[in-house]
Amino acid sequence: MDNRPIGFFDSGVGGVTTIPHIMRMLSNESIIFFGDTARTPYGSKSAKTIRQFTLQIGEFLRNNDVKMIVIACNTVSSTALELLRKTYTDIPIVGCITPTAKEVVKICDKDSRIGIMATKATVKSGVYEDKIKSLNKELFIKSIACPALVPLIEEGIIDNEIMDLTLRYYLDDFIKKNDINTLILGCTHYPLISKNLKRLYPDIKIFSSSKEVATAVKMELEAADILSDNENAKSIFYASDLSENFVNMIERILGRDSDELNIKFKNLDI
Repeated sequence: MDNRPIGFFDSGVGGVTTIPHIMRMLSNESIIFFGDTARTPYGSKSAKTIRQFTLQIGEFLRNNDVKMIVIACNTVSSTALELLRKTYTDIPIVGCITPTAKEVVKICDKDSRIGIMATKATVKSGVYEDKIKSLNKELFIKSIACPALVPLIEEGIIDNEIMDLTLRYYLDDFIKKNDINTLILGCTHYPLISKNLKRLYPDIKIFSSSKEVATAVKMELEAADILSDNENAKSIFYASDLSENFVNMIERILGRDSDELNIKFKNLDI
């Protein structure tokens, strides 16, 4: 057993979409989450900058004695996962890409026409296509960068016409041209707009990585024998620019008020 917290981080609030699954699967685990809201979005930044930010956040989490680091961000997972693993060899580090790719291969077949919507950095890396093709080279896959989505989501612009119009701008022609029937949400922010996507494209299967990442975390903890038995687990959510919107978005994702969930919010200059 190991009652130290699990460290999560994302470019903003999107990575919190993995936390409800963690709380259900692993209710005894304490969590430290860092959202880099002052520097979001990462998707349009250079790989060098993303790696620099990643090492800064990794150092913060290690200084808080986490037992595992979860990169709850597809952009960082596609750009800096191996760097973080080489830097911190003594603890497990879980990314988004591999758990998602494995599940995609399970649910898709030769008739699947897979579209991956993600940030510019994730699409440019080609990591989703490479990982999925390494598991099943017969699958049809196309990717599209949707750079305006994360800033809108961070501002809470979700259940409205602005988001719908933005999604249609990116996806209408992409889906039609490639005959897409399965859409992979290649960014942890995107589950927050899954209702929009299901309403706009009711005939398309929508696949999110959030649950698969949580499952991978559980498996890693079990394999390393570092599950917690703490019945009074606590969570702390840090932000590099702590705002009322950040708190509101997290409470919205978790579905309850922060006081009910035994969580705290703190600002952090990094």
